[in-house]
Amino acid sequence: MSNPTAAMLVIGDEILSGRTRDANMYYLAGELTAAGIDLREVRVVSDDSAAIIAAVRALAAAYDHVFTSGGIGPTHDDITADCIAAAFGRSIDVREDARSLLEAHYRKSALELNAARLRMARIPEGAGLIDNPVSVAPGFTVENVYVMAGVPSVFKAMVESILPQLTGGAPLISETLRINRGEGDIAGPLGEIAASYPQLSMGSYPFQLRDGKYGANVVIRGGDNALVNEALAKLRAAFAE
Repeated sequence: MSNPTAAMLVIGDEILSGRTRDANMYYLAGELTAAGIDLREVRVVSDDSAAIIAAVRALAAAYDHVFTSGGIGPTHDDITADCIAAAFGRSIDVREDARSLLEAHYRKSALELNAARLRMARIPEGAGLIDNPVSVAPGFTVENVYVMAGVPSVFKAMVESILPQLTGGAPLISETLRINRGEGDIAGPLGEIAASYPQLSMGSYPFQLRDGKYGANVVIRGGDNALVNEALAKLRAAFAE
C-alpha cells in the first residue's frame, strides 16, 4: 500500500524576490519523510489572489495533504486566509475562539488588540484551528489543506502540532553512496540498477573534486530496508574502485 501524498504551497513575494530564503520546505520535507508521507510537489506563488486560489484548488485535488506557509499575518498583503476561503467557497470572518486567544495574549503583553492584529482571528467557515505555541495567532485546516505561518519558528511549531493527527505510511529509508566518477561514467550502470528496482527512487547529485574532476552522490530511497540495502550493494559492486 503506497504512502499518503503531500504538496507544499509557499506564499509570498519576499520568497520570489530573493529577499527571504525559505527554510520551511526543508524542514517539512524531513518531517514528512520521517512520518511516511511522500512530499511530491512544492509550489511558490506571489501574493496574488488568483494565483493562490488556483494553486490551492489544484494541489488539494491532486494530493492527500497540502501544507501552506505564509500570508496569515496582520498586514494588508496577508491574504492567504481570504484565498483559502474563496478556494473552497466558504465565508470568512473573525471567529470568537481565535479572538479569545489573541485577546488573552495581548492582554498579557500589555498590547492593544487593534484592527490589524484582529485580522489574524479571521478564519474560514468550518475550519479547525492549528495551535501556535510561539505567537498564539492560530493557523487553520480546511478539508485537506493546512494553513500555517511563514515565520520558521512558528511554522515548525504548527507542523509539530498537526503531524501526530495525520496517518502516515512506512518511513522512507535513504542511503547514499559517494562515487568519485563523472555522471557520464555513472549513468549507464546506475540506469540499469534503477530499472531493476522500480519500487525505489534513485538519484545522482554531482559535485566537483579538488582536481577539477567530478563525482556524484547517488541516493537510494524507499520504504523497504532490505530492498534499499540490496540495491546499494549492487551499486557498490558496480563502482568498486
